[in-house]
Amino acid sequence: MSRRIKEFVEVADQLSIDDLIQKLGEIRESLPNDADAELRLRGDDVFGRRITISYFREQTAEEAELENRYAEAARKAKEQELARLQAELGVVCYAAPRKRGKLRIVA
Repeated sequence: MSRRIKEFVEVADQLSIDDLIQKLGEIRESLPNDADAELRLRGDDVFGRRITISYFREQTAEEAELENRYAEAARKAKEQELARLQAELGVVCYAAPRKRGKLRIVA
């Protein structure tokens, strides 16, 4: 499973174009083949500017395990909250019937 991660490259105020090209070339060489990398210039004059490079990489086994564990816990918490709200409101959710009538607009 691929997961979006971001690599941040800070661009100094007095950086030469050759240094920037060299740094970007090094980053490109270190990316996986199927990274689908994307570059954006972000920031402003007050807080500074930076180049943001985002790319895909495969999840590690540890990351996948943590994600599965927390995803299951989040799903159970949402189900409990839904059940609590339904009990509080006295409303039961049910699937809509298969056969629906045609919508008729009367002007």
